[in-house]
Amino acid sequence: MQEASAQTRLVVSVTIDQLRSDYINTFSPFYGSQGFKRLMREGKVYQQVQFSFDNKDRASAIAAIYTGTTPSVNGIIGSQWLDRTTGRQQNCVDDAAFMGNNTNENSSAAWLLTSTLPDELKIATNNQALVYAVSPFRDAAILSAGHAANCAFWINPETGKWCSTTYYKDFPLWLDNYNTQQGPDLRVKDKDRVNRYRRLLTTPAVNNEVNLLTEELLKQSELGKDKVVDFLSLTYYAGTYQHQPLQTVEQEMQTVYTHIDACMANLLNLLERQVGMNHVLLCISSTGYTDPIYQDISAYNIPTGEFYLNRCATLLNMFLMATYGEGNYVEHYYDQQIYLNHKLIEDKHLDMADIQQKASEFLVQFSGVSEVYSANRLLLAPYTERIERSRNGYHRKRSGDLVIEVLPGWQIIDEHTQTKKVVSQAVTPTPLIILHPAFKAATIASPVVAERIAPTLANAIHIRAPNGCSLSPLAE
Repeated sequence: MQEASAQTRLVVSVTIDQLRSDYINTFSPFYGSQGFKRLMREGKVYQQVQFSFDNKDRASAIAAIYTGTTPSVNGIIGSQWLDRTTGRQQNCVDDAAFMGNNTNENSSAAWLLTSTLPDELKIATNNQALVYAVSPFRDAAILSAGHAANCAFWINPETGKWCSTTYYKDFPLWLDNYNTQQGPDLRVKDKDRVNRYRRLLTTPAVNNEVNLLTEELLKQSELGKDKVVDFLSLTYYAGTYQHQPLQTVEQEMQTVYTHIDACMANLLNLLERQVGMNHVLLCISSTGYTDPIYQDISAYNIPTGEFYLNRCATLLNMFLMATYGEGNYVEHYYDQQIYLNHKLIEDKHLDMADIQQKASEFLVQFSGVSEVYSANRLLLAPYTERIERSRNGYHRKRSGDLVIEVLPGWQIIDEHTQTKKVVSQAVTPTPLIILHPAFKAATIASPVVAERIAPTLANAIHIRAPNGCSLSPLAE
């Protein structure tokens, strides 16, 4: 492979939320020649990218892509987790220390515990590199921008305007004019005034908005215009509208993928005009999951059942009281995790590892439970492939004391939100595509892990991999 850094002026990393390799292939007869077909023809295409941890969502996947490591190290175990001290949900980018620009949301990358690829580029160039992120979503924008970016932009779901946070120091003056004259809200015709802009975020039209702001950003900034390598992170959306079941929106998914194909063609054309593709290192990746969809599989005689975490937690507390005496041993529960009352256990001079073990043995007897992992087991048990995946998705200061794994096919029901999801351990086929003159076009079928994307791009532009990344670059 030639050295990509000899020509590269701009790294463009496009993460397409919920993009699937099989859908790219299924809808290929409807594509033009300059989008996906060009990428497949000219790019280095990895057909099967897998993440090394369970329970992915958009935030944890994007954090893994840009840090080159798993939630156990970078700290982003999901878009939200339970704050043990308050018992409240903690958003992965909430930060009261910073005000919003064009938004009431207070945001930063402070919960991200390791450096990102863009951060390392900033360090390598003594802060000369320009780093920007454009995304429909706040978490994706901030996590892909990292700690040291010039700015990150996302769409305010209340106003339909592009916004940011004072955490980043280079909020551009031109963005206010852009919002006034060309903002996304000017193109939304939805009559629902309450949810009109939230609806936009789950339609193919939002990808057009990403491209339009990217075009303005390239015009107004110095991205890719000198010999210092710059970085641009983009996010597209390839999920279903309002998270509807696939069976009801099959035609819509065709529309989504043909629309993204057109957006990719427009992006490639834009980069050619503004920078020159011979100076661009383009990487397209996926978040590697799809939104959980409720399906009544009992009609097909497939084993199923209903699992209620709140009922499980109540019965566990009764068991622990019968075993260790009166007290509220289960302090909180959230997202298949149970948080024990550490102060009570300490005050009673009980052994935490012993309680976790007994609680695990009790919980694993519940119908629908396939495995229960205690914090002690995840942190100290000998390696097995199955334990390692759970361990990689676990952070000792943010995850619960007990992690419950539910059987495939079972429905996890949240009685508070009245939502259901059916458990599936099936791998979502997701691609990685790298396009640059120095990378020889090829299609690679063997699986690779997503955490190798960051070191691969770092190697291509001759900078250090992010500081939490322990994997080597892809060799091909």
